[in-house]
This record gives sequence, structure tokens and C-alpha cells, in this order.
Amino acid sequence: MLKRYFPIFEWLPKYKKKYLAGDFSAGITVGIMLIPQGMAYALIAGLPPIYGLYAALIPNLIYVFTGSSRKLAVGPVALDSLIVASSLAAMKLANVDEYISMAIFLALFVGVIQLVMGFMRLGFLSNFLSRPVVSGFTVAAAFVIGISQLKHFFGLEISTNKTLPTLQAIFNKLGQTNFYDLTIGIAAILVIIVLKRVHKKLPAAMVVVILGIIGIYFFMVNDTDVHIIGQIPKGLPGFLLPEFNTELLIKAFPTAMALAFIAFAEAMTIAKAVEDKSQEYHTNPNQELRALGASNIIGSLFQSFPSNAGLSRTAVNVDEGAKTGIASLISVVVVGVTLLYLTPFFYYLPKSVLGAIILVAVYGLIDLKYPKQLWNQRRDEFYLFLVTFLTTLLIGISQGIIFGVLFSLLLLVYRISRPHIAVLGKIKGMEYFKNLKRFPEDVEIHDEILMIRFDAQLFFANVHYFKSQLMKEIGLKNDRLKYVILNAEPVNYIDNTALNQLEKVVESLKETGIVFKLAGAIGPIRDILQSSGFVNVIGKDNMYVRTAEAYADCLEKMERTALQEKVSLQHR
Repeated sequence: MLKRYFPIFEWLPKYKKKYLAGDFSAGITVGIMLIPQGMAYALIAGLPPIYGLYAALIPNLIYVFTGSSRKLAVGPVALDSLIVASSLAAMKLANVDEYISMAIFLALFVGVIQLVMGFMRLGFLSNFLSRPVVSGFTVAAAFVIGISQLKHFFGLEISTNKTLPTLQAIFNKLGQTNFYDLTIGIAAILVIIVLKRVHKKLPAAMVVVILGIIGIYFFMVNDTDVHIIGQIPKGLPGFLLPEFNTELLIKAFPTAMALAFIAFAEAMTIAKAVEDKSQEYHTNPNQELRALGASNIIGSLFQSFPSNAGLSRTAVNVDEGAKTGIASLISVVVVGVTLLYLTPFFYYLPKSVLGAIILVAVYGLIDLKYPKQLWNQRRDEFYLFLVTFLTTLLIGISQGIIFGVLFSLLLLVYRISRPHIAVLGKIKGMEYFKNLKRFPEDVEIHDEILMIRFDAQLFFANVHYFKSQLMKEIGLKNDRLKYVILNAEPVNYIDNTALNQLEKVVESLKETGIVFKLAGAIGPIRDILQSSGFVNVIGKDNMYVRTAEAYADCLEKMERTALQEKVSLQHR
């Protein structure tokens, strides 16, 4: 039981000395990454930079003990920070202190939801986020995040967080551009790109942070030349119970639900990718929910805003040779040392440098190859991508993911209401029955026989489509049609509505002298047909184990053995 809820007790006793070098290297590297990233993502969330370091500390520490993935790096992430910013901005909070309190309370609320979902074993819900939805959401979020940072890049004071108003405000204020900020931001981007090309493992973000601080400290003429971070509190975060009341609960509920769901889906996507690559351990979705929930709950008690698994940090963690959660433990130590002793050095850090770090990071999230692939291969899924992308970009983050999921469910309903139906023919010289459209020259065709295969369960949403397509095919046959054979092998369920319609079809065909036969029904379907009395409607002689037997019986009446009849009619 202890190992189930605290997986550290599963891998720590088996820890090997040879793991230490990789864990230490990864821990130091990710810890250094966390410092500028944490401050940058706090800016995205609309919070003072110190809260990014708080979010990089306690949540990461708790995840080491509770996470089932040994290589996931937890802390503040761009996407979740953007959701926090857009949601809190819509609440129109009175002042900065209230804004910070709400962000911390949001972490507590998200954590509680994730923890409850974990104990209720709702990890499967992440499956409802299809790849086109996730991709459309991520690409749009990358644009939204990038646009939100342009104000720091140009050194402009812009209050809105909405995408189009932000672009409009930047355009209107271009004449007020602070060219010190702009120059520093462009230089920071160039340095990061060059360093990454020299060696991808170089801590480029930390390098530009150090260069920015040194440059401003020695060369800034006065405090108004460049927008800098300013005073950052020193020391570890203190224990503080988040303030909340009924009004806050109501306000935060939609955002907390969306954030809990999105964060979990994002974390599981990263965790599964790492697991598949290493094949060293198994990631448990329900335990991941509990781990992320505990991380956010305890993190909120130490002034953290919502945290999650970071894609770029996890990738670096893996590349640097991390084997266990010891790597994350070392990252926590690096952040802790920074909070205790190094925060005064960040006073002169330009905000445009953090903006540059964010712009480079989100550029990697923009994948245009995938939508192009969808356009060429699956147009319906491309439109799903497009709806999610445009809704997220133009309306909002939460609305984007909700519309994406709803649209994907509508697409699913459309597909199951109009499933694939094939008219079959017997391949010449073989006992294979294949789609006439795929093998038009290789099949036997008899005017008196119509064979249909229905590739889905038969229920209220698609039975009328089935009936209309069947009648259409019957209409295309001439008056010599005597038999209709339904290959029921792909059908795994028939509901009462469908059974009722099927009985009407059988009775209607009988009146015109056409016999309805059913072949290949699986056990559960035979149980339904027997218990509903449908077998009596169709007649026992018209139930077959295989399509070949039904087909042969239509051409020449064949005697069935007792065993054949038993198998075709077997039921519980």
C-alpha cells in the first residue's frame, strides 16, 4: 500500500551507484533551467518572478515522493501559467495582493480536484483529448504566450491579456517602443539560438540571464532606461494557508476544472513518451493524478501557483541521463540555494530577457507539419484542429480546450451515426467475402443475393442510417432478389431500438418474398437476439456461423449438422 501511493519506496531501495552521475548531471542542469524559466513563467501568469521559484520548489519535491514517473520534471509551465493569467484577468480582481492570493488558491483547488480524480480512478479521462485537439490547443497557446510577451520585448505598458487587444495595443504604441528593451531582447534571442546550435545541452537561458544582469549592472545609465525585474524577496517560502470562501470557490471552479484536466493530460502525454522511450518502468495514470494533486495542494501551502510537468525540462532531464527522482531532488536543492542566497543578484535582470527566453521556448511548440499532414490525410480531423486553434487564439484558453473536446465528441457521434457499410461479394475460387467496390472484377455476383457488412455496433443513433442504406441497396437490385445476408461479425452490440427496427425490416422483407439471413454473430449478440425473441422472428434456419454457409445455402439448400445449428444458435 505504501509503495502504491509513494512510489519512491519502490525504486529507492533498488538505487544503484551507477545512476548517480546521470542523476546529478540532470539535476544540476534542470535546476539551472528552472531559475530563469520559473521567473519567466511567473511573468506569464501575471505574478512577481519570485512565485515562479516557489512553484519550482515544493511541488517538485512532493512529486519526487509521489510520482510514478521517475523522470518527469515538475514546476511552473508556460501553458498552465497562461491559463492562470487569462482566467484571473477575467475575474477583474481588485489589486495585486488579491490576484496573488487567487493564483495560490487556484493551485490548492486544482490539487484537490486532481487528488479526488486520482482516488476515483478517473485517469482514463485523459483519453478524451485527441491529438488534433491537443495540437491545435498547443500551437494556439504558443502564439498567445508569445504575443503576451511582446509588451516586455518592446518595453510597453499594456494592461490587457487578450490576444487581439494586445496586438492592437502594441501596434498603437509602437512609437513608444523602448529601444533598449528591444535591443536586449533581440540580442538575447540570438545568443540563445547560437548557443543551442553550438551545443544543445548548453544552459543557454541561464547564460543570457547572467549576461543580461552583468550588462545592466555595469552599463545602465539610470533606472528608467530598461524595464528590470527589481527587488526579489530572499529566503524559502513560508507556510501560509490560502484564503478562500464560497465566492472564490464559485469564481475559480471552471478554471480549476479545466486546468486540472489539461495539466493532467499534458503531464501524461510527456510521461508516456518518456516511458515508451526508456521501457524501464510503468506510469500509472491514477497515481499521476494523485501525485500532481498532492504537489499542487502542498505547494499552495508554500505560496506556489499551479504547477505541472514541463516538456522542455523533462526532455533535458532524460537527455542528461536521469534515471530516478534523485535528479529532481537535486534540482530542488539548486532552486532552494538560489532562494536562500542568490535572489538579490536578479535585481538587474531585464524583463525583455525573460521575454526572449519564453519566445524561444514557445517557438518549439509550433508544429505546422502535423496540420499539413491532417489536411492531406484526414480533413475532418484538420477541421477539429482548426476549431480548437482558432477558439483558443481568438476567444480564450479554457474555451479552446472545451470547444475542442466538444467538437471531437460531435465528430465521434457523427462517425458512429454513419458507420462504414460494405456490399460484399464472394472472391472467385475462394471463401473470402470482400467489398464489391474494392474487388469489382474478382467477385461472384448473383442477382438473387445481397450481402451487407455493417462495421459498427447497431443502436439508436445509427439504425435508421443502416435501414436507409439497406433499402437503397435492395432498390438497386432487380426483382430477382431473394436473399439478404447481414454479416454481423463486426457488430458487438445491438440495443432495443435497433432490434425493433431490425424486426420491422425482416417482416417487411418477408412480405415481398425476400428472406433475411444473419451470419457470424458473436456470443453476446446471440444472447441479445435470443433473449429478445428476434431469433423467432428471423427463424432459426436463417442464423449461420459463417457468411460462407449462408451464401452456399442461398445457392443450394444445404443440410446443417446438429453441431452447426448448435453453434449458430448458442446463447446463455
